[in-house]
Amino acid sequence: MNISRDEQRVLHALAQGGYIRHFRHVSPSGRRQRVIRVECVTRDGWLLSACTLEIFAKLRKRRLIASSDGQPYRITRKGLASVRARPDNR
Repeated sequence: MNISRDEQRVLHALAQGGYIRHFRHVSPSGRRQRVIRVECVTRDGWLLSACTLEIFAKLRKRRLIASSDGQPYRITRKGLASVRARPDNR
């Protein structure tokens, strides 16, 4: 699977224990909710600037990240299998 450099950076941060916090916009009718902003937080509490809405959508579409019960997005098993090895992964 071809994964861009920025997508790899986000997946590495998630593989090391980070998460993606998402913010939703609720329509006036209250039915439709869209993700309008995302923040990738590393395990040390730093924000990763490489995480954009576009990258978030790609990772979610490929099912490399997932959320359950409204919690922050975390890496999935498929995401762990697709991330390339780096010396600083723990």
